[in-house]
Amino acid sequence: MKVAVLGAGAIGAYVGAALHRAGADVHLVARGPHLAAMRQHGVRVLSPRGDFTARAHATDDPAEIGPVDFVFLGLKANSYAACGPLIEPLLDDSTAVIAAQNGIPWWYFHRHGGPYDGHRVESVDPGGAVSAVLAPERALGCVVYAATELEGPGVVRHLEGTRFSVGEPDRSVSARCLAFSEAMRAGGLKCPVEPDLRNDIWLKLLGNISFNPISALARATMRQMCLHGGTRKVIEIMMAETLAVAEALGCEVGVSIERRLAGAERVGDHRTSTLQDLERGKPLELDVLLAAVVELAEITGVPVPTLRTVHAISDLLALRSAA
Repeated sequence: MKVAVLGAGAIGAYVGAALHRAGADVHLVARGPHLAAMRQHGVRVLSPRGDFTARAHATDDPAEIGPVDFVFLGLKANSYAACGPLIEPLLDDSTAVIAAQNGIPWWYFHRHGGPYDGHRVESVDPGGAVSAVLAPERALGCVVYAATELEGPGVVRHLEGTRFSVGEPDRSVSARCLAFSEAMRAGGLKCPVEPDLRNDIWLKLLGNISFNPISALARATMRQMCLHGGTRKVIEIMMAETLAVAEALGCEVGVSIERRLAGAERVGDHRTSTLQDLERGKPLELDVLLAAVVELAEITGVPVPTLRTVHAISDLLALRSAA
């Protein structure tokens, strides 16, 4: 199995290292000091489950790699539309693209069935710009439950979780899903094939849609948001509105709001990825988390007044931070 990790940051390098340890032919695409470190020393993974080093091929030029079986996409979702020159050398007719993104993916209604089949979500695929680069037919869904961070160039700190759920947009259990799952499991990760991955998407989104924007607006950690009565109430309302949209689209999350909040509180003083991006001056990845659900609320007729309010304020924050 030949795999290219396009955007081999904290999650991408972690997955690439695991696949390489399992014997896959892995190629990591990155840049800057992180790339230089991986070229010289490999990827060093520091984990409570045991440290290890993977010396996979690393490059900034996908043309060196050529077509692969799987592209694991570790880029931020707001970079997808512009990634054509990077991903094109990696593709042949059968290449699958696995995007490790939070929120609503560009392929969400591809082979969905029902009244919304084929509908394009403008917030995540504006004007079809993402679909033009990443054909929905190539997409394998992936929901990431692992938490990692780059401790330094070439060094990935694995914090918790090893689960990467995957699934086909049409809900089939395909040969390509099973092959990727087997390789991930051989590398020491959990990778269940979910017949309806959309349920997992909404489960993960339940936390991201609320904690991520509120953390950036309040400059607060998970624990701080849960313990403050005001923000906790706002998050509860945002989660309830999100569940209503999911249910209108036929999805079942299967976890109560209280249980989700309790789990978040146990995480402690963790800063969400959105807060980290804000502090580092990076673009805020809120369209796929928040704007997309507001858009889905519109087409399903579900009232989401609190999501709309938080979206308006956080969208201004995103615009100002990008200026």
